[in-house]
Amino acid sequence: MGSLQTPFGKPMLKHWLFDPSYKNLNHGSFGAHPAAVRDAQRAFLDIADRRPDPYIRVQHTKLLDEARGGVAKILNAAKDECVFVKNATTGVATVLYNLNFQAGDVVVHFEPVYGAVEKGLVSLQEHSALQTRKVFFEYPIAESELERRFRHVVQKTRAEGLTVRAAIFDTIVSNPGVRFPFERFTAICREEGILSVIDGAHGIGHIHLDMEKLQPDFFVSNCHKWLYTPRSAAVLYVPKRNQHLLRTTLPTSWGFIPGTDSPATRDSVLQDANAVKTKTPFEDLFEFVATSDDSAYLCVPAALRFRQEVCGGEDAIISYCTKLANEAADAVAAILGTDVMQEPDLKPGETSNMRQCMMTTVRLPISVADDGSNVPGALVTVNSQEAARVFGWIQTTLMEKHDTFVPVFRHGPWLWTRLSAQIFLEKSDFEWLGGILRDLCNKVAGKEYAKL
Repeated sequence: MGSLQTPFGKPMLKHWLFDPSYKNLNHGSFGAHPAAVRDAQRAFLDIADRRPDPYIRVQHTKLLDEARGGVAKILNAAKDECVFVKNATTGVATVLYNLNFQAGDVVVHFEPVYGAVEKGLVSLQEHSALQTRKVFFEYPIAESELERRFRHVVQKTRAEGLTVRAAIFDTIVSNPGVRFPFERFTAICREEGILSVIDGAHGIGHIHLDMEKLQPDFFVSNCHKWLYTPRSAAVLYVPKRNQHLLRTTLPTSWGFIPGTDSPATRDSVLQDANAVKTKTPFEDLFEFVATSDDSAYLCVPAALRFRQEVCGGEDAIISYCTKLANEAADAVAAILGTDVMQEPDLKPGETSNMRQCMMTTVRLPISVADDGSNVPGALVTVNSQEAARVFGWIQTTLMEKHDTFVPVFRHGPWLWTRLSAQIFLEKSDFEWLGGILRDLCNKVAGKEYAKL
């Protein structure tokens, strides 16, 4: 490991594929992978192109098993509890579709929820008996208050004579970029007899995870965001106790498990009917989901080798990036004269749980109010309609004039930005960003965005 290991920060950039002029400050949205992993993926594609049938029918299955073993180790889970799907959105949708909601069933989710997940819930309501209930809140909020609101929604829903079947929540919320107390809410769901569906889009490779200890009912996490695999790859963890609930993939493919009253279906054309069965129906279900380029799944071992041999292992990566995310947030907030999103009830010297991850969220000095009032501490106050134009203008300007990007969004009465730390970045990169954001905020105060 020693001769291969590269110091974090700018020296690490030599392993990545970014344009030299581009500063990648938004790893959280789409992830990135190093050149060594790119090379591994292209090798798989070359094999597939040379001998399609032997690769898809035989070799791919063996390589997939190796990759599943890799993610299982990181999650402290059994390999036969881990399968791959394209992304976290697909994983959540697959779980929800299979739960076969009946009249009176309710799914509880939190605000802010990832937009695609919420839209998926709305779509499912159009085609099933499902009802939903939302836990309304704004960050920052104390964990105890968040729990109180969740329990209140559960109790109120049950008082209506409905059944709270499942609850969906994040490991790390996308926008704002803060750590959600998922461990606490997994335990609450278990206590309340509610299925926990964890959207861990920002999870594996980002924070330490232990499925044996956590014991969620369903958990999905993108590998392409923080584990350094190519897009798109996500691990879906389903403990053995719940695997009987999943009988189809999305789309339904050859591994479909028909119900006892369903018509008979033909055997898979991809498997030898005479071969000895060595895998569970759950594993077979997700092994082949239509003809698709699944080479990103197979890159997990290459990504894990890079993380160990070049980066020094999971602990080193998580420690560096979490520390950098917090140093970066403090630096940008100081430049802007604002603050970092964290719990409102922290005492001096206490650690923010919301900030224990590789993403942090900083307030811009731009407030939002529709009554014409001036918000104390704001450089400028805009109305809701103007706010949408403002954050769109800031994001476009960052890309077109500064060759970088960070998300800018409204949450509550302020605009915020989300920072993503990574092993190829340093504090100076975010200090540079802070100066640019300060200048852009001053231009917003001068209404320059309105001139476009």
